[in-house]
Amino acid sequence: MGHGHGHGIAAQQGSASGKHVRKLTAALAIGAAFMVLEFVVGLTTSSLALLSDAAHMLTDVLGVGMALAAIVLAKRSGPTFSRTFGVYRAEVLAALANAVLLFGVAGYVVYEAIDRFANPPEVPGLPVLLAAAAGLVANLVSFSLLRSGAEESINVRGAYLEVLADLIGSVGVLISGAITLTTGWRYADPIIGVAIGLFVLPRTYALARRALRILFQHAPIDVDVSEINTDLAALPGVTDVHDLHVWTLTSGMEVASAHLTLDAGAEPSVVLVAAQDVLATRYRIDHATLQVEPGESAKRCGELSW
Repeated sequence: MGHGHGHGIAAQQGSASGKHVRKLTAALAIGAAFMVLEFVVGLTTSSLALLSDAAHMLTDVLGVGMALAAIVLAKRSGPTFSRTFGVYRAEVLAALANAVLLFGVAGYVVYEAIDRFANPPEVPGLPVLLAAAAGLVANLVSFSLLRSGAEESINVRGAYLEVLADLIGSVGVLISGAITLTTGWRYADPIIGVAIGLFVLPRTYALARRALRILFQHAPIDVDVSEINTDLAALPGVTDVHDLHVWTLTSGMEVASAHLTLDAGAEPSVVLVAAQDVLATRYRIDHATLQVEPGESAKRCGELSW
């Protein structure tokens, strides 16, 4: 019997989110400052549109804050004998919480916008435009900070989508404010509100679906497990592959385990090295726990109920 453990660069560095702490911190500070500005101007001018955008920016601050807290928690609480995988899943839970938050905000925006069709409020012009422009600049800066990390980390992607949604919201406030200022047409605000909500909802669904895939320990969406099974079974000395599992711990940390049944003349250490190399080079799975076993031991695996 034997166990093979591949501990590559990804495993040593931790999750894909850890290297984006500074960018998340900067995005949090920028968002908080301009959220306060929008709330102050919104309350001063009684602008419902600007207050709605400020509330949306509040979700950005909460979302980025949760993402940052999850990363810090995961980095400080490494694996122990009771938490064998540490608390890396906190990042995934933060992403799911962000998705739920976005669903709530998007649903509220759509509901409020529809309600405004019956009695569209008067939106003040210049103060709203200036505050919305400042909020737009803040979101553009945060958007540029988080864009690259969103491709690597589901946690950063949650915060990124928060900022993206508010960026679109700021643009909508600018457009509706400009139309109201120049034409006096009050329906611009609810129409754009519905458009913002419809834009946010499908992207939020995709984020929630991805987070739930990880929490349910489904195979990564870009990994073909049947192909891995075929490649491992094709290794010299391997007669069967079973109990193959591939899952994501958190973004950038894919994990695999498998039992490899060997023929009588196979050298276990050679098979282990070959299997680890297949998983690391072809599938970027650096952390793999592999058990090699003679044919007699494989019968016990077949007797297990799950």
